[in-house]
Amino acid sequence: MLFVESSQAEVSQQKDWIPKQHEQAAPSNQAAIKQEKKEDSLHNALLVKFNKALFNFNQGNIANAVEYSLKLKGYARDNANLDYEIKALKLLSEIHASQNNYKKALRYRQEADSILNNTVNLDISQHWASNAAFNTAYNKLQEEKTAQEKKLKFNQLAVVLSVLLISILSLFTLALYKNNRLRAGVNNLLKTKNNELLAAKMKAEKANEVKDQFLSTITHELRTPIYAINGFAYLLKQENPRPEQLEHIKALNYSGEHLLSLVNNILDLNKLAAGKVTKTESFFEVKSVMEELTYSFKNAAEANAVTLHLEIDEKVPSKLFGDILKLKQILINLLSNAIKFTENGEVWLSITCLNLETNRSKIRFSIRDTGRGIKEEFQQKIFDNFHQGESSTSSNYRGTGLGLPIVKSLLEFFDSEINLESTFGEGSTFYFDIVFHQPKEENGKNQIQVALDDPRSMDEFFKGKKVLIAEDNIINLKLTNKILLRRGFETDLVKNGLEAINKAVEKDYDLILMDINMPILDGIQATIEIKSHKPKLPIIALTAVSLDESSEKYIKQGFVAVIPKPYKTEMFYQKIYEVLLRSQA
Repeated sequence: MLFVESSQAEVSQQKDWIPKQHEQAAPSNQAAIKQEKKEDSLHNALLVKFNKALFNFNQGNIANAVEYSLKLKGYARDNANLDYEIKALKLLSEIHASQNNYKKALRYRQEADSILNNTVNLDISQHWASNAAFNTAYNKLQEEKTAQEKKLKFNQLAVVLSVLLISILSLFTLALYKNNRLRAGVNNLLKTKNNELLAAKMKAEKANEVKDQFLSTITHELRTPIYAINGFAYLLKQENPRPEQLEHIKALNYSGEHLLSLVNNILDLNKLAAGKVTKTESFFEVKSVMEELTYSFKNAAEANAVTLHLEIDEKVPSKLFGDILKLKQILINLLSNAIKFTENGEVWLSITCLNLETNRSKIRFSIRDTGRGIKEEFQQKIFDNFHQGESSTSSNYRGTGLGLPIVKSLLEFFDSEINLESTFGEGSTFYFDIVFHQPKEENGKNQIQVALDDPRSMDEFFKGKKVLIAEDNIINLKLTNKILLRRGFETDLVKNGLEAINKAVEKDYDLILMDINMPILDGIQATIEIKSHKPKLPIIALTAVSLDESSEKYIKQGFVAVIPKPYKTEMFYQKIYEVLLRSQA
């Protein structure tokens, strides 16, 4: 423990010393003896207070130890005894440290160190003060001598520097004058160029806006007649046509699909350029989705005498979580190209697992064909817009040259890139890798999911369901009506949003199919009004999607789903089935 050297033995020793001093003192030294007694009394009083504080601290009486220490500190300070004041402060620091009050402990320790430092500095100052007088005279003479020498050298140096400085300033002034003239000329040139660039930028932005608006409008308008072409071709095919009629229907349907593919590519390309494409992620069954995808190319493959293969690695998870719509769009473009440029050959869609972890998996998708291949000098150019490689390709094979640029842009959303390996005359392989992050999936299936997995119950479910169709285009109105009547629906038809509101309030419907762009009152305004009367009535937006439209926009307005026109009829039935199941759950 700190301060152990100040013990009761020291007190006893001090007491024994005092009488001996008294005995040795002479009568003539009474004044000195009196002063010494006073100092001894003060020393003993301080020592007693210190030992009381130390004793209580050692015994664990912290409150008493603090009290005696503070009294010792005050008494020592009043009598100008720095030694015991420092001891009191150190003891207080140790007492508070033992109580884990380090803030107070540090404060008392710093106060003790400060007093000690001041004492040392005072001694040093007194020491140097005694030597200062001795050195003053000598230093003064030395300083005068040094000052004279410096003054002489300074005067010489000042003359040299003055001449040099005048020369430098003259050169600097001349250079500054020339530089300012040059800078003024450059600034004027830059200002002119900046104004020209700004004007060109504004002109380009305006032209780009006009282009986007034009493409958005034209693709939107083209979807309406394409919807009629594909829809009526589907209905004709369902009415048992004669063999020669079936060939005509197939040609009609193929032409409609080809035109729709072109419109979709233009729309997608502009959406990508405008940054208006977002991810929509969900769980999907890998095998069933890929089998459905390859089956959709059955007719195209047979037309080119191509055998289409699907290979799925056993390590690939049965379910993945990701944007299946964009993934299918990428694969559709690549498979379409592979089949188009292969005749009497084979095409493989291969899916392999490169890396599998608990919550992430890296999957490679590869499309390989035995077609004509691509020359090395064209292997990078084919990813440019409207480029189809060598000139003979565009003349021999139909296409817009937009598929691969769209593939390249869409893969950026997956933080991936397209790779190509090709030998001219032997075939090509396009492949890309995607990392799928697997969130935890809810176990089990509810009744809706079970029903959706069993499409056989769809026809029975549709019978007698009442649907209101709101559409201003007479051809599309008749087409949608016929498609619904074939599956047992009961329908009512209206041509604008106001009629839709009146019908919806007057009668009870299971579902409303609402076009967006209608006269008098548009589909959004009509939906908001109908929802204020019948909030649980499901309303599906049936519209041609443009560049500025998105499903989220319509969902916020009260629609339960969006079916873009034109659509695959089976997908149309499936979406209606899902909406009705959920509305009645």
